[in-house]
Amino acid sequence: MKGDSGSGQVCAMLSYLFVGIVWFFVDEKMKKDALAKFHVKQAIILLIFSVVWSVLLGFLGAFLFFLGPIAFLLSYVPLIFAIIGILNALNKKEKELPVIGSYAKKLSF
Repeated sequence: MKGDSGSGQVCAMLSYLFVGIVWFFVDEKMKKDALAKFHVKQAIILLIFSVVWSVLLGFLGAFLFFLGPIAFLLSYVPLIFAIIGILNALNKKEKELPVIGSYAKKLSF
């Protein structure tokens, strides 16, 4: 049932903006769509990564003041991953996000 419905594709794209994650868990039809399920898992991992990444960069910027500008640039990594995920969902591809995507396989729902 990979990407059978257009609404599954929309849910997959919106999952990287958090709205699709909520939609997935509320709508029973979305839970059966393989494309939506794949991208929701990727988006949940990205959400967890974003929080951890922000905290890590905050500590780096606070304690190592000379790394502040580098930490600022690195803060865009989650956004870049989200754009990659949205483009993959738009093209109906079940392609993992770089570096962190493989962790989504461990999620079960």
